Formats: sequence, C-alpha cells, structure tokens
Amino acid sequence: MDLMEYKAKELFTACGIDAGQGVVIRSPAELDALIADIPFPAVVKAQVPVGGRGKAGGIAFAANTEELRERCVSILGMTIRGHVVDRVLITGRVECAAEWYLSILLDRTAKRPVTIFSPEGGVDIEQTARTAPERVARLAIDPLLGVRDYHARYLLTSTGAHGDPAALLSVLRRLYDVFIRYDCTLCEINPLAVTAGGSLIALDGKITVDDNALFRQPEVTAYRDSLAEDPFVLAARSFNFLYIPCDAAGSVAVMSNGSGMIMSCIDSLSDRGLRVRAALDLGGGATADRIARGVSLLLDDERTRALFINIFGGITRCDEVARGVAGALAKRPGDGRPVIVRFEGTNKREGVAILGEIPGVRYVEGLSQGVDALCERRSAL
Repeated sequence: MDLMEYKAKELFTACGIDAGQGVVIRSPAELDALIADIPFPAVVKAQVPVGGRGKAGGIAFAANTEELRERCVSILGMTIRGHVVDRVLITGRVECAAEWYLSILLDRTAKRPVTIFSPEGGVDIEQTARTAPERVARLAIDPLLGVRDYHARYLLTSTGAHGDPAALLSVLRRLYDVFIRYDCTLCEINPLAVTAGGSLIALDGKITVDDNALFRQPEVTAYRDSLAEDPFVLAARSFNFLYIPCDAAGSVAVMSNGSGMIMSCIDSLSDRGLRVRAALDLGGGATADRIARGVSLLLDDERTRALFINIFGGITRCDEVARGVAGALAKRPGDGRPVIVRFEGTNKREGVAILGEIPGVRYVEGLSQGVDALCERRSAL
C-alpha cells in the first residue's frame, strides 16, 4: 500500500531523518487552533496517494495567514487523478542550495534492496534517467551487510554531485532502517534538500509497504483503517478479500481468484464496451461460505447490474464455488440480476450440475463466452 506524504514523513522522523515540521488539516476551520505552529512562508500540499500534485495545482505557497486560508480552501475538495483531496499538509518553505533524489527499492530480479541517487532531484527520476543517465547512480545493498561507508562516496562521485558524504551516508542508513523496519518495497525522498549549511532535509516522501506484511505493521494498518475508504473495500477487508473499485459509472462486477484472471476479465469486458464497476479477488482456497460472502458483497451494491464469476478450481473446488453461489442467491429471491459463471478444474462436473438448478445463473465454458453472454444483455446493463 502507498502511504501519503505526511505519513511517510512521520516514519522518516521516527527513524531519525529530518523531514521538517508540519501540520495536517481536513478543513480550514482547523487553522485557528494550529496557526501558531505554522512558519511562514508556508507550503500547502494536497495529500493523495498519487504523484503529479504540483501539475494539478495541489501544491501552493502562502506568505501569510490570509493567503494560507485561501490556499487551503482552494485545494481541499479538488480532485487529483481520481482522488478527492480531503486533507492537506502545511509546512514551512525551505530554501535549498540543491535538490537531490534518493530512494531504496526492492529489486525483485536482483533479490535485494537497491538504492538510486541523483543530484537532479525535484523531478521524476524516470525523466532524469532518459535525459541525463550519467546523473543517476544505482547501487545494490547486501541485506546481510546493510549500508556501508563507501556507498555514499560512490553515489556522489559517480554522479558528479558535490556534497558531504557523511551527511548523505547518515540519511541513507536511516532510510534503509525505514525500508527494513516497515517492510517496504519502496522508500523515496524527492527532493532531498541540501541547505546552504549542508544539512539534508526530506521535503517530500513516498513509501510503499508490502501488503503481505501488514499483519506485523500495526502502525501502518491503523493508518490505513483511519482513511475514509469505499465501504465495500472495508467490508471486503473484514473477510480478507481484495475489493477493487474500477469505474464508478460501471455496471458489471467481476469476481475471481487471482489478479491475472481479474485483469483479463476486465480487459475483455472493456474491449467489448462493457464497464466494470468493481472486482473482487477471493484469494486461494475459498470455501462455499466465502464464495457466498463474496457474491453477496458485490450484489449489495445496487448499481451493479450483472455479476461475472471466473474461477480456476485448483485449491478452490468448482463444487464449492457453485454451492457458494447457490447459498448467496437463495437469500435474494427475485433479485433478477444475471450471474454468469465460468470455472475450470477440480469437481467441475459436480459444480456445473449444481449451477444448473439455480434460477438466473448461466454457466459458460470460457471467458469469451462469458463476455458474449453479458453483451447479449447489454441493454439492461
């Protein structure tokens, strides 16, 4: 999961990285109680889990209290790449002598963390890699040894950057501490400000935490649960499902047991002009009870007009899928919305026989046949 900037900075600070001081507000009315803690000139930054905030107008500067209030009013409530801004981070503006880029990410090919550094910070690292590749350094970190003294010297000299190796080494070691302590797949500081006095300050941050490690990250889990989310996402999470909102104007829901199958369903439906409202990943080994819960969850959304279930019956048996569908629809007599089911694998014959006795359910042999069946009902979707 991706953390917003303010939470990333909290984790940076907890591990000893200077990330500056700031306050988070959700309405301009909160400014009155916090104004004494805000240094001017100030920066108001929209808090959304995506990039491109500056280009979208989600970052603004304020010289005084009046301007600060105006900036908060204009940014709160705006939409940035599909995300509504419901909170902003207010920090003091920092005068920089230089802006660097520093990150640690999990390289799945190298099977170890890799640090990336560039003295061209404040812009997308991909852009710098295209236009000035000699200004980007990449260095693997041995997980048994961690960050070594020579790492900082190498990053500076290989990119032609001017700075204090000891200061960079200190930040790099602390960033690696964040990476390991919080089970991250990415820790990024961009820009890492170099002040006139040589101090390094994390002006912006991005952290991605491995979803599979959230069970041992109570602080991150509490942060996730504190965010205002789609009620269906929260309901699915309580059953250990992954619910993915797709198109708010969509009318078809998809349920499957694997991200690859879900994506292929969404692509196939979209190619035929059908819009997918939401997708639900059951995970492996789903029982009839869990199948029933998944079906009920998707059909609880009245704006869903049809359900497409596509299951590979390996760990999850096909007859369990069929019994789950039957159990969910038995509680919805007269619902009338079409349910298209396709599965392949263990106990398929038994599963097909069960589905044949459920009113309103149609079994199909393949993905394309399922899409065809939904297209036949396009006028009702």
